[in-house]
Amino acid sequence: MDAVLALRALTAILADDALRDRFLTLTGLDAATLRARAGAPDVADAVATFLAGHEPDLLAVAARLGVPPASLAP
Repeated sequence: MDAVLALRALTAILADDALRDRFLTLTGLDAATLRARAGAPDVADAVATFLAGHEPDLLAVAARLGVPPASLAP
């Protein structure tokens, strides 16, 4: 996933309370880290891994962004 798409997906995740809480819990990231490193490759990898791990979330975020699900997950 390219950096711009990763940021768009991260924004979609963070805008949804349930997705945000699960993302933060599963990745171990916190709000301060995300603010400081949102564009970093490891955060993009965390976004892709998170979405790949739960197809309903992948489909929801892909639909929200108007992109194919395959573009969001490895």
